[in-house]
Amino acid sequence: MTKDMKDIVALCKRRGFIFQASEIYGGINGFWDYGPLGTELKNNLRDAWWRDMVITPPIGPDGTPLEIVGLDSAIIQNPNVWVSSGHVGGFTDPMVDCQETKKRYREDHLHVIKASDDEWVAVHEEAEDSEIEKRFKKLNIKHAEDLERTPLTDIALSDYSKIYAPDAKEKGTLLEPKAFNLMFETYIGATQSDDNKAYLRGETAQGIFINYKNVLDSTRVRVPFGIAQIGKAFRNEVNPRNFIFRSREFEQMEMEWFCDPEDAPQWFEFWKEERQRWWKSVGLKDKDMIFREHGQDELVFYSQGTFDIEYQFPFTAPGYGELEGVAYRTNYDLTQHQEGSKTKMEYIDPMDPKNRYIPHVIEPAAGLTRGVLALLCDAYTVDENRPSGVFLDFTPAMAPKKAAILPLTAKGEHPEIATKLYLELRKHYAIDLDIKQNIGKRYARQDEIGTPYCFTIDDDTVANGTVTVRERNTMAQERIHIDKVLDYLREKIDG
Repeated sequence: MTKDMKDIVALCKRRGFIFQASEIYGGINGFWDYGPLGTELKNNLRDAWWRDMVITPPIGPDGTPLEIVGLDSAIIQNPNVWVSSGHVGGFTDPMVDCQETKKRYREDHLHVIKASDDEWVAVHEEAEDSEIEKRFKKLNIKHAEDLERTPLTDIALSDYSKIYAPDAKEKGTLLEPKAFNLMFETYIGATQSDDNKAYLRGETAQGIFINYKNVLDSTRVRVPFGIAQIGKAFRNEVNPRNFIFRSREFEQMEMEWFCDPEDAPQWFEFWKEERQRWWKSVGLKDKDMIFREHGQDELVFYSQGTFDIEYQFPFTAPGYGELEGVAYRTNYDLTQHQEGSKTKMEYIDPMDPKNRYIPHVIEPAAGLTRGVLALLCDAYTVDENRPSGVFLDFTPAMAPKKAAILPLTAKGEHPEIATKLYLELRKHYAIDLDIKQNIGKRYARQDEIGTPYCFTIDDDTVANGTVTVRERNTMAQERIHIDKVLDYLREKIDG
């Protein structure tokens, strides 16, 4: 059954996963707040990445564990960092403005459909055929049957006079594309001038590159090694959309792998395979992911190759949206910062001082917030045979709550026993103690938040010490002794 993004967004609001930022003031476009369960889900994904990258890094091709250390760099750095990296001068998107509606669009996100030689209609790249048909009908234009789309980037400026902008009533209102910088500007200190202008970081990677020498000089790591970082980044997206997929404030999980230039192709292949494996390990289904190589027209000039791990979100289906990129960045970033800071980034091999080079870099860069969205979309499962009509099929490791303790009644010994069990289990796992409402409604709530196991305390618990275990996906129930609940969870969750 096709998943509807509107239903997923509604569940996220209703059950406390994700809220519109500043909602009571009308919200602010491109910013989101994570509620109690959304915070738990995001932290679970974040912690799994950190564990598998830094605490217990993968085993390398030679059979030994990789060396990867962590970093937490400042959101605001010396502005020259962003000058050297190219973000100030080149971190731009070509934008087109509409004179009629005053709206702004990314040029590469618009397609044009030709109805006649004199009437063309611009639509968003993700627009479905049904939406486009409504647009043509509203404009009272007869459209071509195949709705063939042409990227706006392929359209000559001389033909703009024939185009209806996506939200315009008149044609010819799109202006010539102009570069729009995505960096958020701010100021340091009491005055605001170009002398104290700074930027919110547009990515976490540059904080790693400018600390490469510090890490090398203060730790015992040697090439090849990695530096990992999780943190917020900011991009002044003109058209944030698709829930938390494209927002102005987001979180990244990035690792820069520094290696000998001769070994870089081998490491590139290693990280491509490793990152695919990892996303499957946290619950994403293989059938919903693809690995796409960037074409030559997509690569920045210094790149030796980039592969994207893409997921089929409901709003991209039947296409896919980027979840993580694995890029071979050569030594471009370190070289740029060497030139900009006048600090040598050369690595000297301790076993052979004559062997000196600026390391090449392989970068697996994942979106944490996009990962959360992928987990939510993947877990969302429609099931008309249960009261909730839906459940979230999280793996136990990703589930915000691993189990729920449900006393059958809110009076007598049931809640007392339930509370005692809850206090014991919460030392080990994230547990929900849910006492109010009838048991059916509580099961429905736990299904909607993705809790794998529910333990119900009833009269038999009082009589013989057994509890009912309900498994989320199958709704199957069995009784076990209350003293075995922790062992049961350990077996199911930790294996």
